[in-house]
Amino acid sequence: MAYKGKVTIDRERCKGCGLCVEFCPRSNMELDKMINQQGYNPAIVTDEEKCNGCGFCFLVCPDVVIEVEKIKEGSK
Repeated sequence: MAYKGKVTIDRERCKGCGLCVEFCPRSNMELDKMINQQGYNPAIVTDEEKCNGCGFCFLVCPDVVIEVEKIKEGSK
């Protein structure tokens, strides 16, 4: 059974440490070029279709600003 993931990042609380970028097994995250209100470049997902919901980004985030929802492909 295949899964997709939906990643939500709290842009305003993200400090742009880059751990999620480094640990994403699909190289599907990067630091945004736009800064947040704190002056950091927050992490973003580059291609939502590529995410399988593995949760590595959630696990390595020191500030707990990432949520991952795992969804069965084909379900609504």
